Amino acid sequence: MEWPRQTKIIAPLGPATATSEAISSLIEAGANIFRLNMSHARHDWAATVVGHIRQSAAGRPIAILADLQGPAIRTGTVEPSFQLEAGQSFVFYTDERPPGPQSVSVNYPGLANDLNPGDTILIDNGLIRMKVLAEAEGTIECEVLVGGEMGSRRHINLPGVKVNLPALTQKDHADIECVLGLGVDFIALSFVREAGDIAQLRDAIANVDNPPRIIAKIEDQHAVQHLDPILKATDAIMIARGDLGIECSYEELPIIQRRIAKLCQQRGCPVIVATHMLESMIEKPHPTRAEVTDVANAVYEHADAIMLSGETSVGKFPDTCVEVADRIARRIERSGGANYHQSAQLDDTREKLAHSAVRMADDLDAAALVVFTREGRMVPEAAWMRPRRASILALCLNEPVARAFALHRAVQPVVLPWDEGDPDEVTDFALAELAKREILKTGDTVVVISSELAVESIADSIQMRTV
Repeated sequence: MEWPRQTKIIAPLGPATATSEAISSLIEAGANIFRLNMSHARHDWAATVVGHIRQSAAGRPIAILADLQGPAIRTGTVEPSFQLEAGQSFVFYTDERPPGPQSVSVNYPGLANDLNPGDTILIDNGLIRMKVLAEAEGTIECEVLVGGEMGSRRHINLPGVKVNLPALTQKDHADIECVLGLGVDFIALSFVREAGDIAQLRDAIANVDNPPRIIAKIEDQHAVQHLDPILKATDAIMIARGDLGIECSYEELPIIQRRIAKLCQQRGCPVIVATHMLESMIEKPHPTRAEVTDVANAVYEHADAIMLSGETSVGKFPDTCVEVADRIARRIERSGGANYHQSAQLDDTREKLAHSAVRMADDLDAAALVVFTREGRMVPEAAWMRPRRASILALCLNEPVARAFALHRAVQPVVLPWDEGDPDEVTDFALAELAKREILKTGDTVVVISSELAVESIADSIQMRTV
């Protein structure tokens, strides 16, 4: 018997996959969520692609994640590019000036105020490394430690430096207005530094009914140091290993990933592992053995989701990449996992009820946990407890609620409206409908969590049923 995959797959869209046909193929391959990179996406392009996704989903709970650019620091325009050599002097200007062989402007006027002599500046994903020698109003004098090619709009990282940029830029606000109008399900905030950044985004999306869930991207040392309050403020965490891997030493990155995954599962916060999962498959139809192991480790750590990058947005083999991730996840899930959730601190009755239901499903080797939900309060708790094999069938009244569960590990959202009435009759109806849709089959053992079936009050219950 084939086990249902529990780990979700997020596939970014781009030039290689922006058509209805390509999106349909990715869904068939196993994609659960599509990512729109708002750093590059035009609003008309985003609207077109969202339309393609909704059409291709055909009633399936396929979610959309809009990834905001955030307060990125970049070099100005450099035409043509030029080569930097180790040992030479270099100057950054915080106002607009023509670039020269030993200088370039940046898009952050306050950069000089945030830096001190001895700080490190990394450019173009860490390919170029400099040391700050002196800073003054509008000028940062540096020594090149590792040379490379300086080009236009190259990303700048400042390891260990807290920059005083706003959490949301003017571009972000425009992008938020766009994606709220398109009805996206998740918004990812880049370069989160503290819980207050999440609060700013939550305020910005509060004016719509059923606002998107917020994903905090952990990308620098400051965010790692403030992980506890960030976890309390956000709806989910993304371990964005691209910038994070530049901000910390490479041998520390696996330890940080494991620490974040463990803490998220102790607190019941969904966690995504992202970046360079199957990077070589942008050009080649097969992953490296190291990439297979990397994906396997994320699945073993019980991440809720793994996120691809250029593999599906610009790569030559987007469907194959999703299929490979799907195959690895299914196999590793059968072998067990790190079980970080077992050290979770359960504080309220609802969490303890979910824990009992999942343990019952594990002991019975149940095919599924069936959870009735209006607004999704019980489903995340059940997903938090990481059932060993059973799917969590989240019975939702509408598609927006169903799509919000697309991120949670082991959750299979099902839009199945039910009428209020006798709880046993409602359960009988739901199980019959699930069998009719071939989600369950006759003879399956299921555990039913019915915490929202009563009209006037919440009646929590767990029961075992046979379909």
